[in-house]
Amino acid sequence: MTLYQPFLDYAIATLEKRLDLAPYPIPEGFERKGGVMGKGKRQEDVLTTSYAFKSDKLRQIRAAHVQGGNSLQVLNFVIFPEPNYNLPFFGGDLVTLPGGHLIALDMQPLFHDDPAYQEQYTKPILPIFSKHQEHLEWGGDFPEEAQQFFSPAFIWTRPQVNEIVETKVFAAFKDYLEAYLDFVEQAKPVTDQEQLELILQAQRRYVDYRATKDPARGMFTRLYGSEWTEEYIHGFLFDLERKLPQLITK
Repeated sequence: MTLYQPFLDYAIATLEKRLDLAPYPIPEGFERKGGVMGKGKRQEDVLTTSYAFKSDKLRQIRAAHVQGGNSLQVLNFVIFPEPNYNLPFFGGDLVTLPGGHLIALDMQPLFHDDPAYQEQYTKPILPIFSKHQEHLEWGGDFPEEAQQFFSPAFIWTRPQVNEIVETKVFAAFKDYLEAYLDFVEQAKPVTDQEQLELILQAQRRYVDYRATKDPARGMFTRLYGSEWTEEYIHGFLFDLERKLPQLITK
């Protein structure tokens, strides 16, 4: 079993238990893709698998799981709400490279500078953040341009050993996902047209940033080529622009 398989299994089981899930279409060629990384004795087979679901309040729940043996393990798990809810995004980036682990976990806000929004969606999870921060020390600087997309409850850490990932990071992942689903359960649809436009603008800003700056672009390009990578990023991982005509006519 790979390092992040338990995270993925837990997430899917929890979603199935708490939501009325339906499949979300995965474009042809993206559900499963194999490749090779490294050369000679360091060569490793790499497998990328994709998973996607939706529910009445969540437009897309999707995961990309990259399994590359000792050289590479990644789980990118993101939840995108329907644009008639002011819910934050759920974002989990769990990355293991030969040099160590990079862990980012957050409920990423639509409106970073809005005190009322922070009161609604950040304040309730600060106790959870504080509990896990004790064991998951801050991972250092991250790009200033990215800061608007993260909440004050952002867990960003670089654990050095697998055991911390398997225990402390996993515990934080579980707590954050359960808390997020609590928010989903309580969420009421927004009907004010001006507010709906602001939500859609905020969602587009986030998705555009994530698609443009996707740190996995280089890895996927080396594995599968540029054409496959760009289509995977824009046609599946961050597909809001492609789906907008359907959303607007709903």
